[in-house]
Amino acid sequence: MSVTVIIGAQYGDEGKGKIVDMLSADADYVVRYNGGNNAGHTIVNEYGTLALHLIPSGIFYPQCKCIIGNGVVVDPESLLSEIEALRKLGIDVERRLKISTLAHLVMPWHIMRDQAQEKNRGAEKIGTTLRGIGPTITDKVSRSGLRVGDLLNKEYFTKRFRAAYEENTALLKALSSQNKVSWPEDLLAKYLRYAELLKPYIVNTQELLTDAINNDERIILEGAQGALLDIDFGTYPYVTSSATGSAAACQGSGIPPTKINKVIGVAKAYTTRVGEGPFPTEMNKETAKSIRETGKEYGATTGRPRRCGWLNIASLIEVIRINGISEIALTKLDVLSRHDPLPIGVSGDSPSESVSYINLPGWQKELKGITNFADLPPEAQNYVQFIEKQTGIKITYVSTGPGRDETIKIPY
Repeated sequence: MSVTVIIGAQYGDEGKGKIVDMLSADADYVVRYNGGNNAGHTIVNEYGTLALHLIPSGIFYPQCKCIIGNGVVVDPESLLSEIEALRKLGIDVERRLKISTLAHLVMPWHIMRDQAQEKNRGAEKIGTTLRGIGPTITDKVSRSGLRVGDLLNKEYFTKRFRAAYEENTALLKALSSQNKVSWPEDLLAKYLRYAELLKPYIVNTQELLTDAINNDERIILEGAQGALLDIDFGTYPYVTSSATGSAAACQGSGIPPTKINKVIGVAKAYTTRVGEGPFPTEMNKETAKSIRETGKEYGATTGRPRRCGWLNIASLIEVIRINGISEIALTKLDVLSRHDPLPIGVSGDSPSESVSYINLPGWQKELKGITNFADLPPEAQNYVQFIEKQTGIKITYVSTGPGRDETIKIPY
């Protein structure tokens, strides 16, 4: 049995999708355990460059079964659109994709509440994706949400739907929202159609995963967002609405912590952040623009330009400590080529602290496609080894390009 957790070790967008896709070649299951369609994993393979938002990144391997776990919030319209796009590529989705009965549904009123709340925050806005994720999780915690499994019982879903509709109509009025929820009968009919389309995918996924563990199958738990956006340990209140770390992998999948074998933290060779909030190692505008264009740093979900900064060792060490990271996958090392020197923040992870930097020498050679560590320029090798020394954690993968094969695998 092998259960591996993949988490983002920064503010998200670290390249988790590429790492999960690469490791899925040897996996039996990939389980998405948190977030919703506010996250996007970009995959580059024989089908082209593809962005996944809800479906796990193992979907491109025929032997790999994919699960949307109970910790995910599901927008049915978004999910069905994603399923259809994969079908058009000839991918067998229906046989291999399963959705937990316990996952919560994103409803139209959640999106409206998200928009109204963000507007009302004014200058204090958080910078959400406006996908309704926060309000969905709010309703989950307040025990008034609708679950995916509710779709299997028309009478029960209709009863819960009507109650939620009335409650959210009142909430939107209180928020002075200009948006109006559709006529309830029309909206109910739409969700009952979604129920018929999604019925083949909805199962008790905890039972599936328990059987997989008992059969010594290989499981990858795929996280969304990054550890610095965790609702508890992130840069609150500029965080996502769910837990994003290794503990969430258990809560959001139904796999007990005693079954976890290793935790891989994915970190860029620099740092990016989308939306508002503190960013201690943020670059100046000119350097950030260069990195953004080279690294194609635009949100896979929203298309928003990402803020760019230097690597922050202090925050990385904190993430390692909280999440029990056992190894690191370092991505986008190639993007730093031709930048010299390369500052690394070594202290000052709090927004109230100034950052202390160590400048490492850069390299002039392009790294794209290098697959042997010894073939990297000495300065690039030194950059990787400096991170290992500072964190005390082995770097086992170094990405030198977006493609599956543009990766250096370093024996542990």
